[in-house]
Amino acid sequence: MSVAENLSFSKAADQMFISQPAITRHIQELEDRYKITLFERKGNKIYLTAAGKKIYNSYKVIAQKYRELEFEIGQINDSIIGDFKIGASSTISQYIIPKAIASFHKKYPKGQFFLTNGNSFEMENLLLDNKIDMALVENITSQSGIRYRDFLDDELIVVTGIHSVYSRKKTFTKDDLSSIPIVLREQGSGTLEVIKDAFTKHGIDFDLIKTPIHLGSTESIKNFLLDFDGLAIVSERAVKNELYHKSLVKINVNGFRIPRKLRIACKLGHKSRQVELFETFLLNYNF
Repeated sequence: MSVAENLSFSKAADQMFISQPAITRHIQELEDRYKITLFERKGNKIYLTAAGKKIYNSYKVIAQKYRELEFEIGQINDSIIGDFKIGASSTISQYIIPKAIASFHKKYPKGQFFLTNGNSFEMENLLLDNKIDMALVENITSQSGIRYRDFLDDELIVVTGIHSVYSRKKTFTKDDLSSIPIVLREQGSGTLEVIKDAFTKHGIDFDLIKTPIHLGSTESIKNFLLDFDGLAIVSERAVKNELYHKSLVKINVNGFRIPRKLRIACKLGHKSRQVELFETFLLNYNF
């Protein structure tokens, strides 16, 4: 399974903490058992054969059954054992979910959490590829094969650096947003998708916006604003400390608000007991 997921014998060896020859021997034993070829090599890359894909998909089901068995045994002992892989968009993973995971782990200390972060689109793809059990996303579009459920209200706000020329102007109009440089997140970001949708709903042509810089995280944007004469649109939860310490200034734009819903994304079909438990926990957690 590790070779199939990494498409690399060496990476699988590193992940499993065993030698590459040992990995090769395991694969050869499987191929001898099933009398098929699991991988084919093209140049410097390897790929799953059709038979390899079938076996890998079956093994994923078996692995999930093992995890559910561990979970059910853990429930008998009034605990949770086994691992749980979550993917979260950048804003959620940095500013929102860590405290919830800590609280969940305090209640179920025998469970293991693995948190992966990236933009919303990347997390949805990991979910569809069965590389994570649940995704927490901030976009508004939906992919087929995924069930979404709102779990938290959020709001995107306009901010600028304290030393920016715009920090001294108290109120802005929607027209100002078309003339002032704005730093935004990268393509694939749920935040960027929400911003584009909000601009359209407010009658602002996004193509006319001055966006000289796109950065891959809110942390990068916050640091960039310290020496940038322009604006940014970010989650209010992400800049709470900066607004308190006055390194960033919130900009009021007349008639312009961007509320949004943060969502739990689960793959359609079978849902593990761990996913059900953590989803219920998030829906009742006091953020």
